[in-house]
Amino acid sequence: MCPNCRAFVTISDRVCPYCNVQLGPRAIDMRASQFAASFVPRANLTSVVILVINIAFYLAEVGVSYKMTHSTSISGQVAVLFGAKYTPLILSGQWWRLITAGFLHGGLWHILMNGWALWILVTEVEQFYGTSRLLFAYIFSTFTGFLCSLMWSPHSLSLGASAACFGLFGIMLAMGFRQRADPLTQAVRAHYGQWLIMGLVLSLIPGVDLAAHVGGFIGGFLVGVVAGLPGLPGTSRETVWRVLAGIAVAITLFAFALDFLSYRSLLSVLGNT
Repeated sequence: MCPNCRAFVTISDRVCPYCNVQLGPRAIDMRASQFAASFVPRANLTSVVILVINIAFYLAEVGVSYKMTHSTSISGQVAVLFGAKYTPLILSGQWWRLITAGFLHGGLWHILMNGWALWILVTEVEQFYGTSRLLFAYIFSTFTGFLCSLMWSPHSLSLGASAACFGLFGIMLAMGFRQRADPLTQAVRAHYGQWLIMGLVLSLIPGVDLAAHVGGFIGGFLVGVVAGLPGLPGTSRETVWRVLAGIAVAITLFAFALDFLSYRSLLSVLGNT
């Protein structure tokens, strides 16, 4: 029910079709004031699909690692084979690693931590911003995260979905700063501010790519500032974001196609050495 005109609306409506008042999910109102409750996993179809994709790539990495070294530990060589951020190859033209690196992980603890965060964050961001803005922010913040890592920390081998996680922090905090006086955005700002602080503290652990996290946050925040919350379905603005999301997904698929060709060529080189 719309809180303004009391008309019945569907759970997918983000704008009341009768009075045009912006609607939002109610779950975050309760969870934002209870930080501990935000750690309870919740998910929808999109978060499940994204998590399955990340897990599938991780299992593929483990399988190749075992085949090459008879160990399930993922080596740097396997990470490079699969498309991790590796500066020499990126500078030689393999730009797609700035995207593919965000879907790879370096170990069980790594995939568990990022998977748990994605399981929660994707659902909450999609509730506010819709699927189109979520997908664009996820992919764009992955790119900006590893681009920042390339510039700030060029000698590190980097991979993981944490750049995208920080991008989701960024897009939510962008909403929290758009209307400072709104009680809902105040709650969102407090909730995701705590997430961000915790994430930055964990980023100080040796071996964690702080640059990718900062770059991912910047990318997500910029998307939030530009995109704003969804409007009425079928408007030109919403069509633009659906198109942008489609382009981002298409670029990601193209990146993985190029990565697959690179994987085969690198594997053949390694087989001959």
